[in-house]
Amino acid sequence: QVQLVESGGGLVQAGGSLRLSCAASGRTFSTYTMGWFCQAPGKEREFVATITQSGGSTYYADSVKGRFTISRDNAKNTVYLQMNNLKSEDTAVYYCAARRGLKAFSVDAYDVWGQGTQVTVSS
Repeated sequence: QVQLVESGGGLVQAGGSLRLSCAASGRTFSTYTMGWFCQAPGKEREFVATITQSGGSTYYADSVKGRFTISRDNAKNTVYLQMNNLKSEDTAVYYCAARRGLKAFSVDAYDVWGQGTQVTVSS
């Protein structure tokens, strides 16, 4: 199975942008549905966005619709999360995840996880 490594987190002011990347090892990346999740201090990990194997369909949590964009480049074994108009409530550790199967929105549906990258939005 793939291994995932996130990057691109950091400190940004409210209204700013960040792009997260998740690099996957292995030759089977294109067979995985990919997702992004976030976990704020004291809260459960929650769904942010997911993208199908081909990249043809994307789905978002209501809280990020219109601000975040998930995309993937199967030739580079990488999935991205473009985060625009960031808000203080977006502050969290962001995790990349993979699953063999159709789209899913729950943490339990994903089999492989990265180590996470911290995003901090200052107001």
